[in-house]
Amino acid sequence: MPYIDVNSNGRENIDIKFLKTSGDFMLNIFFRTIIIYVVVVIAMRFMGKRQIGEFEPSEFVIAIMISEVAAIPLGNVAIPLLQGIIPVLTLIVAEISLSFICVKSGRARNIFIGKPSIIIKQGVIDQKELKKLRFDLEDVIEELRCNGYNNVSEIEYAILETSGQLSIIAKPAYCPATKQDVGAMLNPSSVPFILAKDGCIIYSELSRSNHDVNWFYAQMKKHNISKVEDVFFASLDSAGTLTMQKKQGESKNA
Repeated sequence: MPYIDVNSNGRENIDIKFLKTSGDFMLNIFFRTIIIYVVVVIAMRFMGKRQIGEFEPSEFVIAIMISEVAAIPLGNVAIPLLQGIIPVLTLIVAEISLSFICVKSGRARNIFIGKPSIIIKQGVIDQKELKKLRFDLEDVIEELRCNGYNNVSEIEYAILETSGQLSIIAKPAYCPATKQDVGAMLNPSSVPFILAKDGCIIYSELSRSNHDVNWFYAQMKKHNISKVEDVFFASLDSAGTLTMQKKQGESKNA
């Protein structure tokens, strides 16, 4: 508790030492939080670019443990910061080692990660597999509807992956038609060039698209944009279609 004294004027004199100690405490919490945050972000980066819903069981467990371990030194400043960092690094090393082992050994992969399960085969639901996986029939039907299939008989195979995602392979008669199926001309596609965003021209992209600044200014004029700063977004696709959007305006196609 701080020492508080009331002087003759009725004003409180608060112990300056307490304020300094309190300020140091808050500053300590601030820097500890930043350090732990950076360590956890780097640790999760080593686990790859999966989304949370795509984690394997071992990866999901590691993610939960990292969050719990990282919070320990944040809740108690008396605990050294290294007691939070070292367990996080240990868990990441364990996860990387386990991933390496699973790559080299199919048996280890089946034990720690599991293997895909076929729950629909040639339009017939495997009831034993559903019970084994404790997978509800309503969940299967919902997944089929989300993928545009109304009937189980339309499905050749439905495979529950180790990440929990349901992969669906439809029977040939129910597969969506492609351009190749209808004999349409197939034009190669590529990633569009992002020429400008938020009022700044991206010169490297402009150069890769085989255009120069003068061409870009001419396109701005066609879209009634007088200044580069007014360009919110501009992209050029492989077909040569330019999409340019003015700030606080609607997009226009050339």
